[in-house]
Amino acid sequence: MSCKDQIIQSEGHLFPGKTYAECVLEPAFNEAKKHLLGPMMAINKAHLIMLAEQKLVSPEEAGAIAKALHGIDLDKLRQCSYTGQFEDLFFQVEHELLDKAGDIAGNLHLARSRNDMGIAIYRMTLREKLLVTVSSALYLKENLLAFAEEHVHTIMIGYTHTQQAQPTTMAHYTMAVVDSLSRDVERMFRAYANCNRSSMGAAALTTSGFAISRERMRELLGFDGLVENSYDAIGGADYVAEICTAAQLAAINLGRVVQDLLLWCTQEFAVLQVSAPYVQISSIMPQKRNPVSLEHMRSLLSSCVGSANTVLTMIHNTPFGDIVDTEDDLQPYAWKALAILDNIYRLLASVIGTMEVNKEVLRKRTEGSFATVTELADTLVRTDGLSFRKSHHIVSGIVNKALAQGLAANDITLELVNEAAQDVIGRSVTLNEDQLRQALDPVHFVTIRSLPGGPSPLEMERMIADRRERHISHLEWNYASEERSRQALQHLDTVIQDWSRS
Repeated sequence: MSCKDQIIQSEGHLFPGKTYAECVLEPAFNEAKKHLLGPMMAINKAHLIMLAEQKLVSPEEAGAIAKALHGIDLDKLRQCSYTGQFEDLFFQVEHELLDKAGDIAGNLHLARSRNDMGIAIYRMTLREKLLVTVSSALYLKENLLAFAEEHVHTIMIGYTHTQQAQPTTMAHYTMAVVDSLSRDVERMFRAYANCNRSSMGAAALTTSGFAISRERMRELLGFDGLVENSYDAIGGADYVAEICTAAQLAAINLGRVVQDLLLWCTQEFAVLQVSAPYVQISSIMPQKRNPVSLEHMRSLLSSCVGSANTVLTMIHNTPFGDIVDTEDDLQPYAWKALAILDNIYRLLASVIGTMEVNKEVLRKRTEGSFATVTELADTLVRTDGLSFRKSHHIVSGIVNKALAQGLAANDITLELVNEAAQDVIGRSVTLNEDQLRQALDPVHFVTIRSLPGGPSPLEMERMIADRRERHISHLEWNYASEERSRQALQHLDTVIQDWSRS
């Protein structure tokens, strides 16, 4: 027997071939029944309502099809296995409708195609998953705002290039994270706006000769707008690419924060202690308290980046039109990216909301650090009228001399300052002891940095209050978007249920 005959004997003579079914159709069917069945049925209901309103099907026909739609056992469909009898879930549902309503159910496919229907299903699925992710991001933001409020006065060293830089506060750092997260949320809002547009009525790619209403389909399905150009409606894939780009950047942003938190949990930093539900013990080392929740977050956020990038890579260099590259094989990667991000937002909120901060260690470390000496240079400009560059040279000399003598920043004496000043300007400075102590005080350093966005407690309190107001508007947007979708789908169910009884 030739190789060809062996393959035919194994694979069969008719569509679908055994391996094609196993590798492509069955996995797609399983994903569809789990994620796409609800939107598919919603589109069937909306399309029937629109056809009846446009008088393209009679009231009697609409009632018969509505009864068939209402009679489909969705739970049974979700539990069924792929047999190859039908190419995909769409044809299995259509078969059930024809079985229940007879040939008239075939008119439900007037003026539509699997092309415009499939894209609408994907858009509806993604909008719901995106709203879930946004909701979790907002939950994390609430916890970050509460954490920032708690640590307005928690002095710590800020780092640049991984080296001690200047004193700041835990609230200042945390509010930077809040603002980064807010931008991620707003990118998701914009991605949602482009996703939540209806492709229905585009049919295969050129619309239809039947007098359907694309606008009515948009309204019934809870979309905010149309993808007006019918070719764009079935060919465009940027709606999913934009969501994945937003998710990818959100995961990258959050991963940088998680990396900091992990570092701060080390005994050497001794800044954070993660609460017991989120740490793991060692099987051999009794002293270990491993913050594995943060480790998992870091690796899973990388996975989110990978899944999102898979979507972008799969779209890259595909033809601009209806093509499977942007459909069943691709969409699950977008869902996975959003699901991971959703999970990490919720987990990190719990970790942030329960962890302890070692304020005393942070304060003492900051007091002994040379991170304060920028203010000493600024003070010399004020007291002695020096240029900042000369003042900078003097303070650099002070630091070098202090390090050579094994002194911490708060051990610097006026005598040491004048010694360094003699080296640079040939005289002592007019700075007195009180001014020196104040210049080296990290609390003073932070307090006077009250420009917009600075770490001053007053400025932090203002920012927290401002971000809480913006947070309320984000919550309202998310709730309104969820409600529009929910009410639209509920209306479909009510109408079809009523028609099925008439």
